[in-house]
Amino acid sequence: MAAADIRAALSRPHRHGTHSSFVGETCDGPLDLSGLTLSGVDFSGAIFPEGLDARGATFEGLSWFSRVTFGADARFAGATFASDARFEDAAFAGSADFEGTDFRGIARFDRARVSGDLRMRGITCNGNLSFEAARIAGAADLSQAEFMGGLWLQDVGFPAGTAFADTQIHGRLWLRGGHVGNRVLRPADFDMAYGYAWT
Repeated sequence: MAAADIRAALSRPHRHGTHSSFVGETCDGPLDLSGLTLSGVDFSGAIFPEGLDARGATFEGLSWFSRVTFGADARFAGATFASDARFEDAAFAGSADFEGTDFRGIARFDRARVSGDLRMRGITCNGNLSFEAARIAGAADLSQAEFMGGLWLQDVGFPAGTAFADTQIHGRLWLRGGHVGNRVLRPADFDMAYGYAWT
């Protein structure tokens, strides 16, 4: 499907309870959604061979990116997800850039695979953010982030040197089976965790 047609469909005014479906589609060309206000969308199983640019975009409805394949960088820096953002089982061949992104619902990256860098410096998440069994091959930065609904890191594999400086976790911090490099994740890796921690 042509990138321009996807952009046009998502630029229609959002109506609560509705979404555009691009399940299993392959995007022809790089998809540029930067700065747009977008309706709800289901991209489950879609393929973006040339990546996606949604920097500064506002996703007004539920956003499904489950099982999506990004063949190049996925850029979501400064985006706003007004509802839940689902990236479980997503494959990022390049970098996954969410720096400064505002997640107002939950954010799920369970079993995601990031071949490049993961950039989440300065994000906020009102719901729970989950990285269960995710694997990051490049560098990872979760510094200066704030997780209002807790952080779930069951069996995650972060690279050595992952940055957590000045990150705040309000609520549950779940670390069981999680690693950074070849050592286990510890509550002490996070400067400020206000709830219970499970290790």
